[in-house]
Amino acid sequence: MYKLTRSALFCLSAETAHDFAMDMIGAGQRLGVTRLLSPGVPSKPRKVMGLTFDNPVGLAAGLDKNGDAMDGLGSLGFGFIELGTVTPVGQPGNPKPRMFRIPEKEALINRMGFNNHGVDHLIANVRKSQYKGVVGINIGKNLTTAVEDANNDYLACLRKVYPHAGYIAVNLSSPNTPGLRKLQYGEALKSLLSALKEEQAVLAKEFGCYVPLAVKIAPDMSEAEIVEVAAELMAHELDGVIATNTTLDREAVNGFPNAEEAGGLSGAPLSQKSTEVIKLLAGELSGKLPIIGVGGIMDASTAADKINAGASLVQIYSGFIYKGPELIREAAEAVYSAESL
Repeated sequence: MYKLTRSALFCLSAETAHDFAMDMIGAGQRLGVTRLLSPGVPSKPRKVMGLTFDNPVGLAAGLDKNGDAMDGLGSLGFGFIELGTVTPVGQPGNPKPRMFRIPEKEALINRMGFNNHGVDHLIANVRKSQYKGVVGINIGKNLTTAVEDANNDYLACLRKVYPHAGYIAVNLSSPNTPGLRKLQYGEALKSLLSALKEEQAVLAKEFGCYVPLAVKIAPDMSEAEIVEVAAELMAHELDGVIATNTTLDREAVNGFPNAEEAGGLSGAPLSQKSTEVIKLLAGELSGKLPIIGVGGIMDASTAADKINAGASLVQIYSGFIYKGPELIREAAEAVYSAESL
């Protein structure tokens, strides 16, 4: 059934299809239809970052930036949903077109640029949501905020989303906001992590609850850079790491239509690269921080690969677009099988 739906959606431009699908998922939930499309994801609760996840398969950030369709998406069986990336003030993002398919490789390229309606809009949607799973909120900086002032934007978002999030993801790794990836390195990383942890402690006391912080990293770092990031995450006592964001590498898609478009590449070509980052991170972290594995999960096998490499949870994005809701169940069952070995 989903193959027919995908064929129709793929007749539209990528972003138009995305917006239409989100509208339909939201409308379907309100009419009680989306739950009928749920593939029946088996429940096997587990604790990660102190939170209980009904199943280990989540929706990655980027698909529902504003939380407009979170109830509909949740009814499809996701164990958790990560909303965002959201910024302190709404912004339009980069000029269109800014999302492209490479169907021959089951891949997407996007240069959306943190288009969102702002943190207050997202919070309003979270407040009225009926979704019972874990909600992660992914935060970033506005385009007009200088990189050296980025801490202010992250802290502003952190303060607003803290009482409404199951966990908060700090996006330092999108390739579509100029200079953002510089925050993954050296003194900029140390400064941001210190500021976030200090504010987390203040907010935990204020609200009487501890909301975990996870950092989302890029797949394009060298081994030495990944080792350095892992050390800083442990030194600052972060609660988790999300690996990985999209890649700038085009080796796997060279020669295909749209491959030369600027932006981050996701989907099947990212699978091995992200898994290698997870494996390296897991070796460095030695179980001190859990890893959420994301990047190129297109079937049961690639979901199991992330768990075998050291991830505790997985997220899907491009795979959901190419394979539909059935991938949620397939990925969950693959995770359970990998964990039982």
